[in-house]
Amino acid sequence: MKGRVLVAGFSTRHVARSAAGAGYEVCAVDHFCDQDLSWYTSDREKFEELSDLPDAIERLCRRHRFDLYIPTSGAEDLPVPLPLCGTSRDTVRRFLDKLDTQHFFEEISVPVPHLLSPGTYPVMIKPRRGAGGWRNVIVRDDAGIAAWENTYPGIPYISQEIVEGIPASVCCVTDGVRATGIAANEQLLHGKGESGFGFCGSVTPLDHPLRESMMTLAEKIAAASGCIGTIGIDFVLGGDTTYAIEVNPRFQGTIDTVEMAYGCNLFQYHLDACYGKIPRGRLSPRQVAVRSILFADRDCTITSNLKRLAPYVADIPWPGTFFETDQAVISVFGWGETREAAVSLLDKHISTVRQYIR
Repeated sequence: MKGRVLVAGFSTRHVARSAAGAGYEVCAVDHFCDQDLSWYTSDREKFEELSDLPDAIERLCRRHRFDLYIPTSGAEDLPVPLPLCGTSRDTVRRFLDKLDTQHFFEEISVPVPHLLSPGTYPVMIKPRRGAGGWRNVIVRDDAGIAAWENTYPGIPYISQEIVEGIPASVCCVTDGVRATGIAANEQLLHGKGESGFGFCGSVTPLDHPLRESMMTLAEKIAAASGCIGTIGIDFVLGGDTTYAIEVNPRFQGTIDTVEMAYGCNLFQYHLDACYGKIPRGRLSPRQVAVRSILFADRDCTITSNLKRLAPYVADIPWPGTFFETDQAVISVFGWGETREAAVSLLDKHISTVRQYIR
């Protein structure tokens, strides 16, 4: 093994898998501790609330000596007495705040949805801090604003103009000065109810006329951000304009489809970038890969051992796990030479998986 790595955050399976694939021993602090996380890690700590995360990290640190620390969502700005491999806490904080991120995009002259003054409708409401788009909503009047504020009391938010288009992202590798775009991804959104803008999967690579210009813009953003390692830039491709939406200063949920499509190892790219080495040019995809997160359509308990369905599933719950309606249950994959072939295989896999979700 090359060394021992601690990966900590709300969800870590995707990073742990990549790190293990790069030859590292991995320990994880994770909210879910799904079955397949144990396949890639030598030790784990589970936590319930994000406020419990620091104590869980401390427990693992008492049991092991670590060479590297990699935070994922929820842990990016925690003070941890370990060698950080990635973006500094001070830089991370800027991009955890959507208002600060908005100002950053404006400073570097990147197209971004405009902020709107109170009373202007319709408007996109976003909490200033939060990942995955799960609390983003379109509001059309004062009553809508009041309803959002009642649902999320005391949560600061921004009000942006609504831009129509295809949600997309670019996986970039940056050394803090230079950046290379690795892959352009189509973002799949939940599309239903109050969680309509929540992330629920990706298609890699994205096939779109604005793909190359988006990747070039992402490289500009990543290089100017001061971030280090593997990061993600979210966009909306609207007509002939590419709107920047967010900077994710950490590993992204698209790791699985990027590595499946390009045959690369993003964890190794991340470590190399921390030492000043980034890929010199764009990669060529080997195939199209798609991931979709399945959600419970009713309260249910998983009684079957779904590990039998690997490798076309991930984030595999343990038998006996209970899920409330709309909770994420499992990730399902498809792949093929074209988007159509990959989605067709995904649909077949989903049909198989649903037989076990009762």
